[in-house]
Amino acid sequence: MEEATVDDLQLAFKQKLLTSRQVVQFYLDQIQKLNQDLRGVLEINPDALSQADIADKERSEYESSFRTLPKLHGIPVLLKDNIATKDKLNTTAGSFALLGSLVPRDAGVVSKLRSSGAIVLGKATLSEWAYIRSSTAPYGWSARGGQGVVS
Repeated sequence: MEEATVDDLQLAFKQKLLTSRQVVQFYLDQIQKLNQDLRGVLEINPDALSQADIADKERSEYESSFRTLPKLHGIPVLLKDNIATKDKLNTTAGSFALLGSLVPRDAGVVSKLRSSGAIVLGKATLSEWAYIRSSTAPYGWSARGGQGVVS
């Protein structure tokens, strides 16, 4: 599952080999296992598993009605921390200055992802303020995430 494509996951859903909950849990486990060293994820969506359960329920209801679901339905995605989400996640661009701020709505790309059925798993790290405030700060560093692994 580590390198599965969206098509691979959708096929596994259709064949009842996987559920969205299992996929989300797999990636949550991977984040917990690797993130302390890689520092690639700033924050996890506390609602990700319940959203996966909803996606699984919708999938079973749609199968019996012969309707089709959007291609990203039930697929977890990480968003860069400067992309606004109107949910329990922060949108900080990696800075403590924006921690706890409220955004008025989902960014356009987030609205499209959600309407396509994607599950926002969390926020990924980035160079603070998308590296716009300093040309001397180390690439991949932010106050919230620390120094991420840069390849």
